[in-house]
Order: sequence, then structure tokens, then C-alpha cells
Amino acid sequence: MYETSDIRKGLKVLMDGNPFTVVEFQFVKPGKGTAFTRTKFKNLLTGGVVEKNIRSGEKLEPANVEERAMQYLYKEGEDFVFMDGASYEQVTIVAETIGKDHDLLMDNLECTVLFFNDRAVGITLPNFIFAHVTATEPGARGDSTGNVLKPATIETGAEIGVPLFINEGDFLKIDTRTRSYVERQKE
Repeated sequence: MYETSDIRKGLKVLMDGNPFTVVEFQFVKPGKGTAFTRTKFKNLLTGGVVEKNIRSGEKLEPANVEERAMQYLYKEGEDFVFMDGASYEQVTIVAETIGKDHDLLMDNLECTVLFFNDRAVGITLPNFIFAHVTATEPGARGDSTGNVLKPATIETGAEIGVPLFINEGDFLKIDTRTRSYVERQKE
């Protein structure tokens, strides 16, 4: 069992039979009454966010979740197939579980898949991916005031904002957490 002092971002707990992860928390000590922790939980099955105050001394039940390193193999219809590197077991994950990050998946990309009761409930991409630019408009000369970005499509199909000097065929480092350009790379 977790104490209120154990609450931190990313902690996985079980409430009402559903797994939740802590998104935000804040310790509050009012002038009157007992201290509590104001916490936002995200349901790992539905994606809904719940805000709950937890009084000091209350206990939270740990969720039976497991994280496994898996490799993305290919897209099958609307679903995505991943393989466990240790057991070579293949798992099909529906697009809703992956969410908006599905367009950043590249063949053979190592990801972390979260399982609850042997069911995939979430996926974490590596912090950075490296990809070629497949389409972008040429940058206009002289338009360098400030941090000007133009849209570019990378080889996975995702569209990100890049600086004006980026051209088709360039190899980029992309932050998957913010879906943004980091730097141009040499292959």
C-alpha cells in the first residue's frame, strides 16, 4: 500500500478496480483542518482525468501494471503489432491505445508498453526519434526574424514544425514528447 507521502508523478494506483496514474499533485496544508494532497489521476483504460483530494494518512492500492520493452513491427489495418524482444511474443495494440503518437512510429522502434492484467493500456515512445524529411516547402530568403517555423512531413507521415533552412531529404532529431524539431543530424 502507498502512503500519501509516496505520491509522485507517474505513480500507478488502483481505484474502484481501474488503474490510474498520477498526472499532477500538490500538497496543501490549510490554516484549519488536516493536510491533504490535491491529486489529478488519469484512467489508463479510458484516458479520463479525475481530480481527488487525499487526506494525510489515507492509503492507496498499487495497480498491477507491468512495463515491457517492445519493438514496433508493422501496422495491420488500423492496429499496430509489437514484439517482445525477450520472448518474441507478438502483441496487437489498437490505435486508440496509442493515441495521437501513432504517426511517429517507425519500423523496429523500441517502445515501452504498459500492461494491466495482461492487456496493453498504454505506450511510451523513446524521447527522441531520427527521421528523414519527405516533404517541405523551400524556405524564403531573408525571412529570418524571430523563430519562424514551416511545416514538414517526415518519413513516418507526421507533420512537424521545422526552421526555414530545413530541406527535403534532411535527417532530423525529433522530440516525441513535444512533437518538435530538435536538430539536424548527419546520417
